[in-house]
Amino acid sequence: MECVALVPGDLEGKKEPIIEDPEHDVYTRFMKSHRCYDLVPTSSKLVVFDTSLQVKKAFFALVSNGVRAAPLWDSKKQCFVGMLTITDFINILHRYYKSPLVQIYELEEHKIETWREVYLQGSFKPLVSISPNASLYDAVSSLLKNKIHRLPVIDPLTGNTLYILTHKRILKFLTLFISEIPKPAFLGKTLEELNIGTFNNIAMVRADTPLYTALGIFVDQRVSALPVVDDKGRVVDIYSKFDVINLAAEKTYNNLDVTVTKALQHRSQYFEGVLTCHRHETLETIINRLVEAEVHRLVVVDEVEVVKGIVSLSDILQALVLTSSEQGTA
Repeated sequence: MECVALVPGDLEGKKEPIIEDPEHDVYTRFMKSHRCYDLVPTSSKLVVFDTSLQVKKAFFALVSNGVRAAPLWDSKKQCFVGMLTITDFINILHRYYKSPLVQIYELEEHKIETWREVYLQGSFKPLVSISPNASLYDAVSSLLKNKIHRLPVIDPLTGNTLYILTHKRILKFLTLFISEIPKPAFLGKTLEELNIGTFNNIAMVRADTPLYTALGIFVDQRVSALPVVDDKGRVVDIYSKFDVINLAAEKTYNNLDVTVTKALQHRSQYFEGVLTCHRHETLETIINRLVEAEVHRLVVVDEVEVVKGIVSLSDILQALVLTSSEQGTA
C-alpha cells in the first residue's frame, strides 16, 4: 500500500511516498477489541492461600494441585495482597540453605505472612491485577511493564479472583483466531531482522553446576530458565524455575549441593528435550513452535547447537502487540 504525505512547509505540496504495511498493528487492534473476560474458561482450577498458612504446606499444595502460583488472601485486611509463586520457593531455598545436614527451619516453620515480611522488608507493593472488563491490550501492557508472568483477573464488584492470565494463555488465545486475521508482513521476517530475543549475557550452567549455584543465578539475574551446556557451549538440557518445584514434590530440597543434572532426573518423564530455534527463522515459525509445544521459551542456537540467545513469550508479545503498534513504517 502506498500512502501519500504532505511535507510540512512545502508550499507546492510535494508528494513524498511512505511505504507502510497496512496490517502492522492488526494484533494490537485484536487485543484492544477483546476483554480479559473472554479468556476466562467456564471451568478451571484456582488455588488461593491464606497468608497465615505455613510456607511448606503452601508449596506442597501447589505441587499436588498442579499449579504454578496462587493468589494470597489476607483475612485481616479482607483482600488479596499478592501472589505466591515458584520464585518465592527459590528465594527461600537460596536464602536459608546451609548444608544437607541442616534442616531449612524457615521453610518448615515460616508462615507466608512471615516470609513476606522478611523478604519484602516493608517495601510492600500493591498486588498487580486487572478487571475482567479491561482489554487484553491492557493485560499485555501490564504483564510487560511490571515484568510479571501472572496477572490475576479480579472482579471489582465481588473482589473475587476469577482467573490468572499468563503470556502463554494470551498467545494461545490469539493463535485461535490468527487464521481469521490479516497477516502482517513482519511475520515473515526473521528474529535477526526484527531484533527479537536476548542475545547478550545469557545466563547458563554446566551439567556439573551445583543446584545451589543455579538457584543463585535465578535470584540474582531474575531469569526464568538456564540452558545447560557442555564444555563447548552446546546446549544439552535446560533447567527452568518450574523444575525447582520438583524439589518440593520429591521432598529433596534439603540437599542443594547436588548437580543440576542430578536434579533434572526428578523431572517428568514427558519432557521432550530442549526446544531450539535459529536467528534466521521467521517470527511466524517461532510463534507456531512455541504454541504447539506449549513452552515459555526457545533457546537460540547456531548451526552446531552453541547457545546464542533466548526467545521468550514476553519477547513475542512485546513484538506482536506493543512494538508493532509503534512501527508502522517499513
